[in-house]
Amino acid sequence: MGQQGRRRDFSELSAKLEKHIEKLPDYAVRAQEKLQKVQKYFPPADQAGGKPAPPQRPNPLQRPPVRRPDMTASLSSMASQVPAFAEARAKWDRWNHPAAKLERRKRRTSRALTLWILLTILCGVLTVAAGMGWLSPAGAAMMPQAITAFAGAVVFGTFSVRSGLKLRELKRTPIPAAPAGPPPLPPARSAAREPMERLAECEASLTELLRQLSVPSSLGTVPVSEVSVADARQTATEAAAALRGLASRITAIERGRDSAPAREKAALDAAVAKLREQLEDGLEGYRGLVAAAGHTVAAAGDGLVTSKQALTDATDRLAGLAMALRELP
Repeated sequence: MGQQGRRRDFSELSAKLEKHIEKLPDYAVRAQEKLQKVQKYFPPADQAGGKPAPPQRPNPLQRPPVRRPDMTASLSSMASQVPAFAEARAKWDRWNHPAAKLERRKRRTSRALTLWILLTILCGVLTVAAGMGWLSPAGAAMMPQAITAFAGAVVFGTFSVRSGLKLRELKRTPIPAAPAGPPPLPPARSAAREPMERLAECEASLTELLRQLSVPSSLGTVPVSEVSVADARQTATEAAAALRGLASRITAIERGRDSAPAREKAALDAAVAKLREQLEDGLEGYRGLVAAAGHTVAAAGDGLVTSKQALTDATDRLAGLAMALRELP
């Protein structure tokens, strides 16, 4: 009996020991939290001006945080680089365009109106035929058919009127504008893809810089006049449109080159290379406006006039460059 009691005592002791071992990570976390609370009131020696504190050792019981890869960003970048994904995304955007949705509703309503009109005419013909048979000597047997056909004509006629009114309302509905979003990029293999990506980055930077120039300073004054900011914004928009038009010409030539005979591909490659140089020149002018806007924001607190004049000069240069791009043959 004594031996059995000892065995039970040892089994209970081992069970308690295992429980404490399992709770060791929790004990370590609690101890670290308490240490952080103590350090708020009693900072280490290096912060208090004394001797440098020894380097802290990593806690072996605390698991390091696991960094998971951003699958959304990787999938979006892969979709933008693969032509099949880009084409499927463009088709999906065209399908979800508000104008396309309105056109599909019009077609469905028109088809439903045609169906209800045909059923109404059919029920009307059956009603007339049953009524003519009801006037015959054996017309008593045709009376239920006439009533059923007349009821069907009334029901389908009601549906026809409702569909007609709905179609009329849809035709009067103005075409909704598409939601604002970034313009589509050229295909991944196009020579205009990389410049258009840089243009999108420059547009985002310039938008933020011009917003900073429109915000009044602490003294209540605006760093640059609203006319200069509006002029720079309008010029940047026109230049970006001209650059995207040039990029669309490059992609059109590349599609033609892929379908052209082998003897014509060299000339088309030369045309693409020339347009790519012009696109790079235009993008360089756009980046010059971004740099001038950045210098103006940096010098706004000092009241320097040179940076403001540089912004005006960069706007004028970009305006002339955009006009030259639009007049390209």
